[in-house]
Amino acid sequence: MASRSEPKRPLRSLLQVAALLTATVMLSGCAVVGPDYKTPSLATPSRWSGADASQQRRKPELSQWWRRLNDPVLDGLIQEAIAGNLDVATAKAKIREARASRREAIGGLYPSLSGSGDASRSRVGGTSTSGAGRTSTSNAFSAGLDASWELDLFGANHRNVEAASYGVDAAEADLRATLVTLVGDVATAYVDARGYQARIALARRTVASRRETVSLTRTKLQAGSASAVDAANAEAEAASTAADIPLYEQSFAQDVHQLSILLGREPSALAERLKRARPIPMPGRPLPTGIPADILSARPDIRAAERQLAQYTAKVGQAEAALYPSVSLTGSLSTSGTKIGDLAKNSSISWSFGPTLTVPIFQGGQLRAAVEVAQAQRDQYFIALRSTVLTALQDVEDALVNLATQRRNARQLGQAVKGYQQAAKLSHTLYQVGSQSFLDVLTADRSLYSAQDSQIQSQVAITKYYVALAKALGGGWDGAIDSSKPAVVDANTGPHLAGRE
Repeated sequence: MASRSEPKRPLRSLLQVAALLTATVMLSGCAVVGPDYKTPSLATPSRWSGADASQQRRKPELSQWWRRLNDPVLDGLIQEAIAGNLDVATAKAKIREARASRREAIGGLYPSLSGSGDASRSRVGGTSTSGAGRTSTSNAFSAGLDASWELDLFGANHRNVEAASYGVDAAEADLRATLVTLVGDVATAYVDARGYQARIALARRTVASRRETVSLTRTKLQAGSASAVDAANAEAEAASTAADIPLYEQSFAQDVHQLSILLGREPSALAERLKRARPIPMPGRPLPTGIPADILSARPDIRAAERQLAQYTAKVGQAEAALYPSVSLTGSLSTSGTKIGDLAKNSSISWSFGPTLTVPIFQGGQLRAAVEVAQAQRDQYFIALRSTVLTALQDVEDALVNLATQRRNARQLGQAVKGYQQAAKLSHTLYQVGSQSFLDVLTADRSLYSAQDSQIQSQVAITKYYVALAKALGGGWDGAIDSSKPAVVDANTGPHLAGRE
């Protein structure tokens, strides 16, 4: 450490210190230790087993995929969810946190400088031998600058900045993954709600039809052409179907509550808006899937997992840098005088500057253990990335199989409904003229109601599997998202008197 004190030439001293600092900066080239990150090569199948060739020849068309369902109410709900969902707001805050952490890490690359100042006034009084009192008053002023800088000789700080930058990328990918989940959840809950409305309408139509049968059976009972058992069965069947309605209404209300929460609103906020029934949204043409390798770039959760692997790879280098010596530069400059105007002019000037070398000699294995911890964490994120890719592949394959199976099921159910409708109509006609028993009517009605209800559920399932396929391929909100605005805006943050609530 070099130090010097002199009464004059303060400017020259400052320039000498600045020149020495500049020379040190120029000479302190940064070397980094630890592994340099490279994006891992992840193997994927050459084709989807559950998709036909026409689907795989084109890349996935995922931009606003929900508009293919042709439901403007759903379109509006998704836009509101993007703006109001609380999970999205949390993901935005995490981006702001990650960006602030990166700026904090960047600050570690530069020197720190602090200033200080002091002023004092003193008075000394006494009594001389002649009895006369003497007093003297003096002033003292001082000012100083202190600087320090840790030279990043082995890249610990650079690795920290690198890790923080990857953390920003991961946070942004997490936001996109949240949007994928949100859009899919809104669409799924909406389709479910419309499905329950359709089942409620079916149950009400069926109850009305069965009450007509009850009336007919009572008339036949009075005429002696039907038994009391037939009348009791007819009434019980109508009541049994009517009992389904409250359960469907309960499930519909729960879906509406879920939608409201997804929009960041109170549970009953959408009750009046969704009260009027609308058809179940049904997809039109098939959704292009592309090839399995496409999901590596399309799925934001894979992107987030890959960025986290990069982040923790940089942390390995940061831990390894602690095994090497570190050099810090410190310097100070101070001046003092009896007048403020004398500071840095006709005053005492002192300065000091010099390096400090720190060499890790014995740490009980802590530093090496810290490297092994970082390596193990990096390995966990590598495995997590591979697991995320496999899960993504499974999501797509499952959605493709489920969608294709449900489409076939829907075709069979359509034929079954047509057959049961003819059978029920014929049974009622024959029962009215006394050519068929009430048990045949009861069986035909039950079969028709069950087939129609299954057909509605199949229509809901087709759309939900379509939604699942879009999610699995990475389809979400691709518009701009402003994550810079804080959720809470602080006021009166400067110096002020503490108040009480």
